[in-house]
Amino acid sequence: MKEKESLCNAPIGVFDSGVGGLTVAREIMRQLPNERIVYFGDTARVPYGSKSRETVTRFSRQIVRFLQTQEVKAIVIACNTASAYALDELEQEVDIPIIGVVKPGAKAAIEATRNGKIGVIATEATIGSGIYKRYIEKNDSSVSVIGKACPLLVPLVEEGLWEDPVTDEIARRYLAELIDIDIDTLILGCTHYPMIRTAVGRIMGDAVTLVNPAYETTRELKELLEKEGLESDKRPELGTELYRFFVSDAAEKFQKFANSIIPYGILSAKAIHIEEY
Repeated sequence: MKEKESLCNAPIGVFDSGVGGLTVAREIMRQLPNERIVYFGDTARVPYGSKSRETVTRFSRQIVRFLQTQEVKAIVIACNTASAYALDELEQEVDIPIIGVVKPGAKAAIEATRNGKIGVIATEATIGSGIYKRYIEKNDSSVSVIGKACPLLVPLVEEGLWEDPVTDEIARRYLAELIDIDIDTLILGCTHYPMIRTAVGRIMGDAVTLVNPAYETTRELKELLEKEGLESDKRPELGTELYRFFVSDAAEKFQKFANSIIPYGILSAKAIHIEEY
Protein backbone atom coordinates (compact mmCIF):
# COMPACT_ATOMS: atom_id res chain seq x y z
CA MET A 1 0.00 0.00 0.00
CA LYS A 2 2.84 2.35 0.92
CA GLU A 3 4.63 1.52 -2.35
CA LYS A 4 1.46 2.34 -4.31
CA GLU A 5 1.08 5.64 -2.46
CA SER A 6 4.73 6.48 -3.18
CA LEU A 7 4.21 5.77 -6.90
CA CYS A 8 1.10 7.99 -7.02
CA ASN A 9 3.11 10.80 -5.47
CA ALA A 10 5.93 10.45 -8.02
CA PRO A 11 6.27 13.27 -10.57
CA ILE A 12 5.23 13.34 -14.22
CA GLY A 13 8.09 13.73 -16.70
CA VAL A 14 7.57 16.24 -19.51
CA PHE A 15 10.09 16.92 -22.28
CA ASP A 16 10.47 19.04 -25.36
CA SER A 17 13.19 20.17 -27.74
CA GLY A 18 13.22 23.50 -25.92
CA VAL A 19 10.68 25.88 -24.40
CA GLY A 20 7.54 25.12 -26.43
CA GLY A 21 6.59 22.20 -24.21
CA LEU A 22 6.12 24.65 -21.34
CA THR A 23 2.62 25.21 -22.76
CA VAL A 24 1.92 21.54 -22.00
CA ALA A 25 3.48 21.81 -18.54
CA ARG A 26 1.31 24.86 -17.90
CA GLU A 27 -1.83 22.91 -18.82
CA ILE A 28 -0.82 20.06 -16.49
CA MET A 29 -0.31 22.56 -13.67
CA ARG A 30 -3.76 24.02 -14.36
CA GLN A 31 -5.75 20.83 -14.88
CA LEU A 32 -3.85 18.54 -12.47
CA PRO A 33 -2.83 20.78 -9.56
CA ASN A 34 -1.95 17.83 -7.29
CA GLU A 35 0.72 16.51 -9.65
CA ARG A 36 4.45 17.19 -9.47
CA ILE A 37 6.39 17.76 -12.70
CA VAL A 38 9.96 17.23 -13.87
CA TYR A 39 10.48 19.17 -17.10
CA PHE A 40 13.41 18.82 -19.49
CA GLY A 41 14.06 21.21 -22.39
CA ASP A 42 16.75 20.18 -24.87
CA THR A 43 17.89 23.76 -25.41
CA ALA A 44 21.37 22.76 -26.61
CA ARG A 45 20.00 20.78 -29.55
CA VAL A 46 16.88 22.70 -30.51
CA PRO A 47 15.24 22.70 -33.02
CA TYR A 48 14.17 19.10 -33.61
CA GLY A 49 12.03 20.09 -36.59
CA SER A 50 14.97 20.12 -39.02
CA LYS A 51 16.58 16.88 -37.79
CA SER A 52 16.21 13.28 -39.02
CA ARG A 53 13.98 10.65 -37.45
CA GLU A 54 17.04 8.71 -36.24
CA THR A 55 18.54 11.76 -34.53
CA VAL A 56 15.29 12.83 -32.86
CA THR A 57 14.70 9.28 -31.63
CA ARG A 58 18.23 9.10 -30.20
CA PHE A 59 17.81 12.42 -28.41
CA SER A 60 14.41 11.32 -27.06
CA ARG A 61 15.86 8.07 -25.69
CA GLN A 62 18.53 9.99 -23.80
CA ILE A 63 15.93 12.31 -22.28
CA VAL A 64 13.69 9.41 -21.27
CA ARG A 65 16.65 7.77 -19.53
CA PHE A 66 17.30 10.99 -17.64
CA LEU A 67 13.64 11.32 -16.62
CA GLN A 68 13.66 7.74 -15.37
CA THR A 69 16.52 8.68 -13.01
CA GLN A 70 14.08 11.25 -11.58
CA GLU A 71 11.68 8.36 -10.81
CA VAL A 72 8.79 9.73 -12.85
CA LYS A 73 5.55 7.72 -12.99
CA ALA A 74 4.59 8.75 -16.55
CA ILE A 75 6.13 10.69 -19.43
CA VAL A 76 4.60 13.27 -21.76
CA ILE A 77 6.45 13.98 -25.00
CA ALA A 78 5.52 17.66 -25.26
CA CYS A 79 7.00 18.00 -28.74
CA ASN A 80 5.16 17.28 -31.97
CA THR A 81 8.32 16.26 -33.85
CA ALA A 82 9.45 13.82 -31.15
CA SER A 83 5.88 12.50 -30.85
CA ALA A 84 5.84 11.90 -34.61
CA TYR A 85 9.27 10.29 -34.82
CA ALA A 86 9.97 8.57 -31.49
CA LEU A 87 6.79 7.75 -29.58
CA ASP A 88 6.08 4.34 -31.13
CA GLU A 89 9.57 3.05 -30.37
CA LEU A 90 9.71 4.53 -26.88
CA GLU A 91 6.36 2.95 -25.98
CA GLN A 92 7.97 -0.45 -26.59
CA GLU A 93 11.06 0.38 -24.54
CA VAL A 94 9.79 1.87 -21.28
CA ASP A 95 7.66 0.25 -18.60
CA ILE A 96 5.75 3.36 -17.55
CA PRO A 97 2.94 5.15 -19.44
CA ILE A 98 4.19 7.49 -22.17
CA ILE A 99 2.06 9.70 -24.41
CA GLY A 100 2.68 12.30 -27.09
CA VAL A 101 0.81 15.40 -28.22
CA VAL A 102 -0.22 14.28 -31.72
CA LYS A 103 -2.98 11.74 -31.13
CA PRO A 104 -4.94 13.75 -28.53
CA GLY A 105 -4.97 16.79 -30.83
CA ALA A 106 -5.96 14.68 -33.84
CA LYS A 107 -8.85 13.08 -31.96
CA ALA A 108 -10.16 16.47 -30.88
CA ALA A 109 -9.99 17.77 -34.45
CA ILE A 110 -12.00 14.82 -35.79
CA GLU A 111 -14.68 15.53 -33.18
CA ALA A 112 -14.69 19.27 -33.94
CA THR A 113 -14.84 19.36 -37.74
CA ARG A 114 -18.22 19.89 -39.42
CA ASN A 115 -17.22 20.10 -43.09
CA GLY A 116 -14.46 17.46 -42.98
CA LYS A 117 -11.63 19.88 -43.78
CA ILE A 118 -8.92 20.03 -41.11
CA GLY A 119 -5.81 22.19 -41.32
CA VAL A 120 -2.56 21.55 -39.44
CA ILE A 121 0.15 24.13 -38.89
CA ALA A 122 3.45 22.81 -37.55
CA THR A 123 7.19 22.51 -38.15
CA GLU A 124 8.52 21.17 -41.42
CA ALA A 125 9.38 17.84 -39.78
CA THR A 126 5.91 17.33 -38.32
CA ILE A 127 4.20 18.22 -41.60
CA GLY A 128 6.74 16.14 -43.56
CA SER A 129 6.13 13.11 -41.35
CA GLY A 130 2.45 13.16 -42.31
CA ILE A 131 1.56 11.85 -38.86
CA TYR A 132 -1.51 14.02 -38.32
CA LYS A 133 -2.82 13.23 -41.81
CA ARG A 134 -2.27 9.48 -41.41
CA TYR A 135 -3.82 9.27 -37.97
CA ILE A 136 -6.87 11.39 -38.81
CA GLU A 137 -7.61 9.74 -42.15
CA LYS A 138 -7.14 6.28 -40.60
CA ASN A 139 -9.78 7.11 -38.00
CA ASP A 140 -12.13 8.96 -40.37
CA SER A 141 -11.55 8.42 -44.08
CA SER A 142 -14.14 11.08 -44.97
CA VAL A 143 -11.93 13.84 -43.57
CA SER A 144 -9.26 15.61 -45.61
CA VAL A 145 -6.19 17.01 -43.84
CA ILE A 146 -4.16 19.91 -45.20
CA GLY A 147 -0.79 20.58 -43.60
CA LYS A 148 1.16 23.82 -43.69
CA ALA A 149 4.73 24.16 -42.39
CA CYS A 150 5.28 27.49 -40.60
CA PRO A 151 9.00 27.56 -39.74
CA LEU A 152 9.21 31.27 -38.85
CA LEU A 153 6.58 31.16 -36.11
CA VAL A 154 8.74 29.35 -33.53
CA PRO A 155 11.53 31.98 -33.43
CA LEU A 156 8.91 34.74 -33.27
CA VAL A 157 7.33 33.07 -30.24
CA GLU A 158 10.70 32.57 -28.58
CA GLU A 159 11.46 36.26 -29.07
CA GLY A 160 8.26 37.02 -27.16
CA LEU A 161 6.58 38.65 -30.19
CA TRP A 162 3.18 37.10 -29.41
CA GLU A 163 1.16 40.26 -30.07
CA ASP A 164 3.23 41.97 -32.72
CA PRO A 165 2.43 43.17 -36.26
CA VAL A 166 5.36 41.13 -37.61
CA THR A 167 3.93 37.90 -36.18
CA ASP A 168 0.46 38.77 -37.50
CA GLU A 169 1.84 39.39 -41.00
CA ILE A 170 3.89 36.17 -41.13
CA ALA A 171 1.02 34.10 -39.74
CA ARG A 172 -1.39 35.68 -42.23
CA ARG A 173 0.85 34.66 -45.13
CA TYR A 174 1.11 31.08 -43.89
CA LEU A 175 -2.61 30.77 -43.19
CA ALA A 176 -3.87 32.33 -46.43
CA GLU A 177 -4.08 29.05 -48.36
CA LEU A 178 -5.88 27.32 -45.48
CA ILE A 179 -8.46 30.11 -45.48
CA ASP A 180 -8.86 29.77 -49.25
CA ILE A 181 -9.75 26.06 -49.03
CA ASP A 182 -12.34 26.68 -46.33
CA ILE A 183 -11.07 24.55 -43.44
CA ASP A 184 -13.30 24.70 -40.37
CA THR A 185 -10.81 23.23 -37.87
CA LEU A 186 -7.14 24.08 -37.34
CA ILE A 187 -4.69 22.08 -35.23
CA LEU A 188 -1.94 24.13 -33.59
CA GLY A 189 0.56 21.38 -34.31
CA CYS A 190 3.55 22.87 -32.51
CA THR A 191 3.67 23.44 -28.77
CA HIS A 192 4.88 27.02 -29.32
CA TYR A 193 1.72 27.99 -31.17
CA PRO A 194 -0.70 28.31 -28.21
CA MET A 195 1.29 31.45 -27.34
CA ILE A 196 -0.03 33.07 -30.55
CA ARG A 197 -3.46 31.48 -30.41
CA THR A 198 -5.14 34.90 -30.24
CA ALA A 199 -3.41 36.10 -33.40
CA VAL A 200 -4.19 32.87 -35.28
CA GLY A 201 -7.82 33.00 -34.15
CA ARG A 202 -8.12 36.60 -35.29
CA ILE A 203 -6.78 35.70 -38.75
CA MET A 204 -8.83 32.52 -39.20
CA GLY A 205 -12.09 33.99 -37.88
CA ASP A 206 -14.76 32.70 -35.52
CA ALA A 207 -15.97 30.00 -37.93
CA VAL A 208 -12.71 28.03 -37.52
CA THR A 209 -12.21 25.92 -34.40
CA LEU A 210 -8.66 26.01 -33.06
CA VAL A 211 -7.42 22.77 -31.48
CA ASN A 212 -4.71 23.12 -28.84
CA PRO A 213 -2.95 19.74 -28.41
CA ALA A 214 -1.46 20.92 -25.08
CA TYR A 215 -4.95 21.10 -23.62
CA GLU A 216 -6.10 17.84 -25.21
CA THR A 217 -2.93 15.97 -24.15
CA THR A 218 -3.45 16.97 -20.53
CA ARG A 219 -7.01 15.67 -20.66
CA GLU A 220 -5.71 12.36 -22.01
CA LEU A 221 -2.99 12.27 -19.35
CA LYS A 222 -5.62 12.74 -16.64
CA GLU A 223 -7.66 9.83 -18.01
CA LEU A 224 -4.53 7.67 -18.27
CA LEU A 225 -3.46 8.34 -14.68
CA GLU A 226 -6.96 7.53 -13.43
CA LYS A 227 -7.08 4.31 -15.47
CA GLU A 228 -3.68 3.18 -14.18
CA GLY A 229 -4.48 4.25 -10.60
CA LEU A 230 -1.53 6.64 -10.65
CA GLU A 231 -3.24 9.98 -9.98
CA SER A 232 -2.18 11.94 -6.92
CA ASP A 233 -5.26 12.59 -4.83
CA LYS A 234 -3.78 15.16 -2.48
CA ARG A 235 -1.80 18.36 -2.77
CA PRO A 236 1.90 17.82 -1.97
CA GLU A 237 2.92 19.01 1.48
CA LEU A 238 4.24 22.52 2.01
CA GLY A 239 7.94 22.65 1.30
CA THR A 240 7.72 19.93 -1.36
CA GLU A 241 9.31 20.92 -4.65
CA LEU A 242 6.33 20.74 -6.98
CA TYR A 243 8.02 21.59 -10.27
CA ARG A 244 11.63 21.01 -11.30
CA PHE A 245 13.14 22.24 -14.55
CA PHE A 246 16.22 20.94 -16.37
CA VAL A 247 17.81 22.01 -19.65
CA SER A 248 20.80 21.00 -21.75
CA ASP A 249 22.03 24.60 -22.17
CA ALA A 250 21.26 28.29 -21.55
CA ALA A 251 19.47 27.83 -18.21
CA GLU A 252 19.10 31.57 -17.56
CA LYS A 253 17.50 32.24 -20.95
CA PHE A 254 15.14 29.30 -20.43
CA GLN A 255 14.20 30.52 -16.97
CA LYS A 256 13.40 34.00 -18.30
CA PHE A 257 11.09 32.60 -20.99
CA ALA A 258 9.48 30.14 -18.57
CA ASN A 259 8.70 32.92 -16.13
CA SER A 260 6.86 34.77 -18.89
CA ILE A 261 4.37 31.94 -19.41
CA ILE A 262 4.26 29.86 -16.21
CA PRO A 263 1.85 31.71 -13.90
CA TYR A 264 3.60 30.56 -10.72
CA GLY A 265 7.08 31.45 -11.95
CA ILE A 266 10.02 29.07 -11.62
CA LEU A 267 12.79 29.40 -9.09
CA SER A 268 15.55 27.84 -11.15
CA ALA A 269 16.47 25.70 -14.12
CA LYS A 270 19.45 23.36 -13.88
CA ALA A 271 21.66 22.57 -16.86
CA ILE A 272 22.71 18.92 -17.23
CA HIS A 273 24.88 16.97 -19.70
CA ILE A 274 22.15 15.06 -21.51
CA GLU A 275 24.67 13.26 -23.76
CA GLU A 276 25.73 11.24 -20.69
CA TYR A 277 22.40 9.39 -20.65
